[in-house]
Amino acid sequence: MGIIYSIFFGGTYVRMLSVAVITKNEAANIEDCLRSVSWASEAVVLDQFSNDGTADKAAALGAAVFQEDWKGFAGQKMSAIEKTHGDWILSLDADERVTPELQMEIEAVIREKDALNGYFIPRRNYFAGTWIRYGGWYPDYCLRLFRKGLGRFEERVVHEKLTVQGRPGYLKNPLEHYTYRSVGDFLLRMERYSRLAAAQISDKKRFFPFSGLLFRPPFTFLSMYVLRGGFLDGRKGFFLAVSYSYYTFLKYYRLLEKDLDAPD
Repeated sequence: MGIIYSIFFGGTYVRMLSVAVITKNEAANIEDCLRSVSWASEAVVLDQFSNDGTADKAAALGAAVFQEDWKGFAGQKMSAIEKTHGDWILSLDADERVTPELQMEIEAVIREKDALNGYFIPRRNYFAGTWIRYGGWYPDYCLRLFRKGLGRFEERVVHEKLTVQGRPGYLKNPLEHYTYRSVGDFLLRMERYSRLAAAQISDKKRFFPFSGLLFRPPFTFLSMYVLRGGFLDGRKGFFLAVSYSYYTFLKYYRLLEKDLDAPD
């Protein structure tokens, strides 16, 4: 995937970009992900001992592949970043794709003399093959591009958080995120996330399970479907608003019942 150090060219340094991806059984996604960043200086894939050929597919596309046991999302992503060599890091999930427009914007930004230390990138989220434009699903800004050594992932129960030194900027062109391939995939993940979210609330000593049961689910539906225009996404917008309302109910019910342990 090219050289992995800075080159002095025409009086300026051309800064090199490393892509970092963590995987576990992502054979269905990893090829498209890596092909979308084939222009980067290098790609590092940290695999959690997949049994579906993920590592072999990544290596065949030129990625530097490593395998390690699970250390949590933040720990795994930081371990992948530590194995990179570029001046800049683009942290991706296996189900994300970089468009040609975003590629050009990233390449331009990291060449700027006064570039900031990190950048939020909007995400275009797809549900079962359809871009969900409303309901709070777009633009879904995520901090993903940053100077190596100046950004760090912090562990949280549900979703890890990336922070950078200094004020981050915002890019215009979105990542494409092919999350939730089907209704079944969505429901399975909601089951897991509801337990994790309940555990996170419990850890923070925020004990309002009964009021959460009564008021938060209908508010979630109202916010997604009406206030944020989810109805404009048709029946999938309705499904997502109902499902997130149920997810909200489920996490507070589990908190009330102390049903916080992950299933076997």
